Amino acid sequence: MTTLTAPLNVLFLCTHNSARSILAEALLNSLGNGRFKAYSAGSSPRENQQPHPLGLQVLQQAGIPTDNLRSKSWDEFAAPGAPRMDLIITVCDNAAGEVCPIWPGHPATAHWGYPDPSAGEAPDEVKLEEFRQTLHAMKRRLELLCHLPEEKLARLALQTSARALAQA
Repeated sequence: MTTLTAPLNVLFLCTHNSARSILAEALLNSLGNGRFKAYSAGSSPRENQQPHPLGLQVLQQAGIPTDNLRSKSWDEFAAPGAPRMDLIITVCDNAAGEVCPIWPGHPATAHWGYPDPSAGEAPDEVKLEEFRQTLHAMKRRLELLCHLPEEKLARLALQTSARALAQA
């Protein structure tokens, strides 16, 4: 497989940027083989928000690096000097329904909804399994994205390709 001249920048969005979007960022950076550079952000991260400890645990158990993962606002990626995104994927239904910033370069967009593994009052053992299931579901979809031929990743085809993967 040939490599694009520059990796495609992908931004995963969720409300608080502590669980699903963090999992997706780490996973795509691990699977992307230089074809993708993943980032994550939230529409309204809480003050002093950190990645969920169970999410970090699941990533570490899967052998996926967690260094430099942090919760951040999507405003960071709409600011001057931010990396230009090629694809923006919302991974929670709340963020999908919110009015997003105007992204420089008008990137392709898609919504890949996943249930929140951190929601509710379940014991940590139950939530840990929910994080594992979420990671597994994301991995299937991201592997498909990573194996798309370059013509499916071209600017005009990227949105159609990414939205079709929401059904995978």
